[in-house]
Amino acid sequence: MEYVARVEVGLKPGHSDPEGETTKASLAELNYPVRSVNVSKVYEILLEDNSLEEAERYVEEMCRRLLANPVKDSYTFRVDEVR
Repeated sequence: MEYVARVEVGLKPGHSDPEGETTKASLAELNYPVRSVNVSKVYEILLEDNSLEEAERYVEEMCRRLLANPVKDSYTFRVDEVR
């Protein structure tokens, strides 16, 4: 079966986000009342596997091994069957 995973990786609280700060400043210059901006990465992964549980296990492993740095990043993901 085919599954699609959507993984969002962002910075843990307390880590600086220079891209978010720059974006916030630019939006303020354009007169938008923005209090904060946080930047994250989104990965969309198409994979083939035997079960949803196994696909979720692989995506969790991908996050821990490559997609997120456990020191500074947090992540969430969702895996859905492609219909």
